[in-house]
Amino acid sequence: MLSTTAESILLAVLVLATSIWVGGYIAIAVVARSATSTLTPEARVAFFRSLGRLYFWVGTPALIVALVAGGVLARDVTSDGLFVASAVVTGVLLVSFAIAVAQARRMTRLRQRLVNEPTEELASQVSRGGRAAGMLRGVLGILSIALVIMGSFLAIR
Repeated sequence: MLSTTAESILLAVLVLATSIWVGGYIAIAVVARSATSTLTPEARVAFFRSLGRLYFWVGTPALIVALVAGGVLARDVTSDGLFVASAVVTGVLLVSFAIAVAQARRMTRLRQRLVNEPTEELASQVSRGGRAAGMLRGVLGILSIALVIMGSFLAIR
């Protein structure tokens, strides 16, 4: 069992890591809108390649730290429906995140190809991929918020 001090520190780490994950996720959505309306396609490709690579090293550790801290804090929670649902949402979030990383890399390559050799087929692939990426980001956002809400309910037991 953790001391009250250790548990408080772990809770602060959880809140900070969750804030970085969710806040960064929201900031990227805002930046994406702005970049889409102000940057040329070539500049957007370079910008999002850089942003994605940098944020990966900020967001991924924050997500992992938040999940580990939340798991440690939930160690004494009874395995009921909410606990199981939280575990399932965590798993789906991690799988979705891995898919999103792979999809983002694929889209970066596809957009670069479109800049270098503009064709209708590539433009169509980029458009379809962009819609899929938007839906995937939405799923990640919903899962993240759902996990914060479920974790909050688990914490007050």
